[in-house]
Amino acid sequence: MAFLELDGLTKRYGDFVAVKGINLSVERGKLVCLLGPSGCGKTTTLRLIAGFVGANGGAIRVDDRVVSEASGTVPPEARNMSMIFQSYALWPHMTVFGNVAYGLKLRRLPGAEIEHRVREVLAATKLTELADRYPAELSGGQQQRVSLARALVVKPQILLLDEPLSNLDANLREEMRFEIRRLHDEFRYTTVYVTHDQSEAMTTADLIVVMSQGIIEQAGTPEDIYERPESEFVARFIGGTNILKGPANAERTVAVPDGPVLRCGSGEVAVGKDTAVSIRHHDIVLSTEQPEMQSNAAPGTVQRQIYLGSHRDYLVSLSNNEVMRAVAPVSVDIPVGAPVWLRFPEEHCRALAR
Repeated sequence: MAFLELDGLTKRYGDFVAVKGINLSVERGKLVCLLGPSGCGKTTTLRLIAGFVGANGGAIRVDDRVVSEASGTVPPEARNMSMIFQSYALWPHMTVFGNVAYGLKLRRLPGAEIEHRVREVLAATKLTELADRYPAELSGGQQQRVSLARALVVKPQILLLDEPLSNLDANLREEMRFEIRRLHDEFRYTTVYVTHDQSEAMTTADLIVVMSQGIIEQAGTPEDIYERPESEFVARFIGGTNILKGPANAERTVAVPDGPVLRCGSGEVAVGKDTAVSIRHHDIVLSTEQPEMQSNAAPGTVQRQIYLGSHRDYLVSLSNNEVMRAVAPVSVDIPVGAPVWLRFPEEHCRALAR
């Protein structure tokens, strides 16, 4: 049964519809990532859940209680939700302990309980030794952990995160992805996490919701979204992929004009109509020798080759002027300008009729 439910949720700003009647169910204790490019509606959806803006249509329910609908909105302070913003929003004149304890003091909890709960969450977020420091004395990653601790200590029904790692450098960002997941596994609060970074979503989420232009393109586990995309948008946005298009037949074969004939091992074809085929960069096989099978293969010319330590990154132009990107082991060293054959394994060709 859904703990958080968005039912036909709609938000308009004048003539612009930012969120277009979306439906989403989140089970209690799950971490869901709203993922998509800027302007897709993910942050607006988060602000609707938080109660910062009101809905123009549909409803939001938390544990069967309606908190937002067109006729009225429960204010943020009455929702028992914690939100973490891009800026950590820490009180500069308060210590780490004071920042974390602030929400509990507002709730007028007994001093002993405040002390116990703050110490408990500081230990969980590895901040115990920093309890007496001020925000200006902390690194970006430490400040982010303080922000997390402050949100967790009040035991919210729902934890909301709005691009919380965007201000960190690459190494800290990677570290904090795993930290957020670790803390979620420990506390198991129902969590909605907004990001445009697919790696953050893949690392942290139980459920990824890919959004585009105010709608939900697809929702599923990280493996579902990556291995079984349902649209060209999702395939392109989650992981690197190549898209080839052509008319499809009933045998799940797509004939790319002046290009390869592709048998598709998964997905849905639109028989008699153009169907897109997705094949990931790392699933293409490069060779200087022509494959025995003529289907699912095409000749090309190497346009670019970059050595990246763990692999080589290739751009290969086909005879129909399509350009394919492929990732190969470092042992596959084919110079720019050389002829090459690309093989597209059937099991890795996914048809995208939608």
